[in-house]
Amino acid sequence: MKEKIVRINRTLFELEVGILIFGAACQLVGVFLPIDRESYSIGLWMGILIAMVSAFHMWWSLDRALDLEERHAVKIMSTHNILRYFLIAVVFILIAISKIANPLSAFLGIMGLKVSAYMHFITKKISTLVYGEEILPPLIEEPASERDV
Repeated sequence: MKEKIVRINRTLFELEVGILIFGAACQLVGVFLPIDRESYSIGLWMGILIAMVSAFHMWWSLDRALDLEERHAVKIMSTHNILRYFLIAVVFILIAISKIANPLSAFLGIMGLKVSAYMHFITKKISTLVYGEEILPPLIEEPASERDV
């Protein structure tokens, strides 16, 4: 299992872990709220799933775009961003119309993608446990200009 996790891009892993931590925290808070817990939980975890799929799609489309020249990369990334937001909106509307889950908790789950980006200081520690210490290339130092001397 660890070999499969290590093959995943480290940044994507950190983002996905952050989304799951956020989902677990929201589920824990939901236990203490006077709401329909079943609808809340279904909506929350549907939103978390949407957020995780979106994170993967962002990584995948960015990875592909980096191999293209700038003009094509911008076009591809814009297309994929529009597609991703459109599909999120369609799924969110389907949740709201079908009433199979609480749409507000589904939105909360989708926002896990944003919250996870801000939880980087936590998820970085988890990825260090899984991947080990990150080895970065040495910094390139610029020579001091004559004005600085």
